[in-house]
Amino acid sequence: MPLPANRVARITIGVVLILLGLLGFLPVLGFWMVPLGLLILSGDLPAVRRWRRRLLVRFGGWLKREHPSVWQRVQRFFNGNVPNGNGNGVAR
Repeated sequence: MPLPANRVARITIGVVLILLGLLGFLPVLGFWMVPLGLLILSGDLPAVRRWRRRLLVRFGGWLKREHPSVWQRVQRFFNGNVPNGNGNGVAR
């Protein structure tokens, strides 16, 4: 789902997701909304962007050490080769 082009709208959506995520114990809402709100905010707020980048670097290092085959698939995905189901990559 594409995000709005308006920066204020994106920040509003991110903040609302975080606030509703804090009420995750309620039946309809969930704690999954907090990381999604942070991810949306990371495009507009430098502090959240730095936090996201540090997390990705640490997770990437761990993934590369602990699960090299998964790391190779992730690398292929981000380098433009997406698996098409039969093991062959399809260029984007």
